[in-house]
Amino acid sequence: MKKTVCFIFLFFSTFGFTGDGLVIPRSQVVELAEPLTERVYPLFIKLPRSYETEKNKSYPVIYLMDAWYSFQITSGATRFPMNSGAMEEAIIVGVSYSKGSKGASSRVRDYTPFKATSWKMTTGQAQGHAQFIRETVFPYIEGNYRTKPSKRTFVGNSLGGLFGAYLLFAHPNMFDSYVLGSPSVWFDDNMILDSKVTKSELPIKVYVSVGSLEQPKFGSKEDMVAGAQQLAKKIKTQAGEHTALEFRVIDGARHATAFPTTLIQGLDWIYGKQ
Repeated sequence: MKKTVCFIFLFFSTFGFTGDGLVIPRSQVVELAEPLTERVYPLFIKLPRSYETEKNKSYPVIYLMDAWYSFQITSGATRFPMNSGAMEEAIIVGVSYSKGSKGASSRVRDYTPFKATSWKMTTGQAQGHAQFIRETVFPYIEGNYRTKPSKRTFVGNSLGGLFGAYLLFAHPNMFDSYVLGSPSVWFDDNMILDSKVTKSELPIKVYVSVGSLEQPKFGSKEDMVAGAQQLAKKIKTQAGEHTALEFRVIDGARHATAFPTTLIQGLDWIYGKQ
């Protein structure tokens, strides 16, 4: 089956308003079909401010999971640092949930590396989602925009962070940098901590962060701090000498509030101009 590509709306050079409200500038939405399952995934795409004027320039690409949540945050948080030159400009791509699925069921299915029999929702299809990103999303983005294929950043939070850890261990060179926020290490009895690690032969940067209040004593169901610490230790000791790790605990942040800080600090560590 041919993959489906449907342009929903086109570029906007300045902030604008539609009947539905504010429009993110220089953004568009396309839809791509996953060939094996025929599921259709919207991609939210934002181009840098200089994209139209600097025709010979190519850009890194920041790939976001949970696009409905992360795309708006990333667009707003990077606007000033990228436009002012404090951060390298990049194309932002948010991979959304499959059409016709509730967000929870789509992300639980696609972001989990293992089949957990105790879950009512479908789990364990991270390998297929990774293949979709590698064989469908990457070729589309790199075939239609001026990108630097060697500079791809993965950003995932919670189950998205777990998915990023899976990619780092199983397919490390899909991305050259990773931002893993509050990763759900606890999923399926911490199975990610027992995963085999494929060492990268190329330089990789990994930023792992978690909120200090993501612990049972502060009302969290899972000890996300301990999980993130264990994951960071595994990366440091097993990912190899080419992998640089930065680990941070965000003081006073809960699971619902840690991601924006994780995002901007992680991207600044990767793309910031000192």
